[in-house]
Amino acid sequence: MRTLINVVNEKRSLEDFSSSEEFETFYMACHADGVEYIRCGYDDRNIIKPSMAVGCHLIFYSDWVDFWTGNKAALMRKFGSGEIISSVYSAKNRDEFIAQFKEDMEFAEKIGVEYAVFHVSDVSLEEGYTYRWEHTDREVIDASIELLNILTEGEKYSFQLLLENLWWKGFSMTDPYLTEYMLDKLRYENKGIMLDTGHLMNTNLALRSQDEACDYIHRCLDRHGDLCSYIKGVHLHMSITGAYVEEAIKNPPPLDPDYYKSFSQSYEHILKIDTHQPFTAKGVGELIERISPDYLVYELAAQDRQEKIRLCDIQHKALHG
Repeated sequence: MRTLINVVNEKRSLEDFSSSEEFETFYMACHADGVEYIRCGYDDRNIIKPSMAVGCHLIFYSDWVDFWTGNKAALMRKFGSGEIISSVYSAKNRDEFIAQFKEDMEFAEKIGVEYAVFHVSDVSLEEGYTYRWEHTDREVIDASIELLNILTEGEKYSFQLLLENLWWKGFSMTDPYLTEYMLDKLRYENKGIMLDTGHLMNTNLALRSQDEACDYIHRCLDRHGDLCSYIKGVHLHMSITGAYVEEAIKNPPPLDPDYYKSFSQSYEHILKIDTHQPFTAKGVGELIERISPDYLVYELAAQDRQEKIRLCDIQHKALHG
């Protein structure tokens, strides 16, 4: 099992590092063998060397299914104008949308990562507060698989394509039937699951402790049975925020009519749901031993490198004592 940390391969996020050697010292201090990163912008100093990048998180759009299916009425209602729609998706049509993902996958292949992660999920700004869904899990899965089959058709990528669970509509790792359906429909052979523990916790608003969360994850794994063999990686973190979500659902705030202002407002809300804190339940080591993933990512939120090291140290000690 290889232990990794999540990073953003972008100039501003890496400005505190003077060299690749300093960055390597940093992630080793986090008890990591390498990194899983998101390519967001450009690092002109090449701080993260290809040899450090074990995994790559592909680009993602939280609210994209209506764009994919061409639901113009829904898009205008949510974004307000064609200009904003094109700006949000950096695309005017499906071909331009596909091209972005294609470029990301080709970049992942070029630098030689062992796996790439794709979010199978969809949520609008309003849904993030109300939990009243406009699409079904099946609709989101079908759109995701259609996109992925287009991207991988005829390609011979060397990396594993790992599908990540979220708590919105799509793949949540709570329904074995839908998990099996998703995996069966994806024609790419080298496929698997990136199990996100915090996202799975977010599917159960009744959780109030880490021990309860650990038991809940075990129950979800029990229901999935042999499908658990598809879990090749784990994003390890904790979010126990059901009480906050229940209150937010009861009293959703009015969203600013300006899309970009409402996006900023919603982003702060999401950070309160998905906190990315160390998962320190006494059974977390046994949980990871049960799953036995190839890749374990300490996906922890931190303001700076010293906090990241501190949080990773807490997580590492919870696993290994």
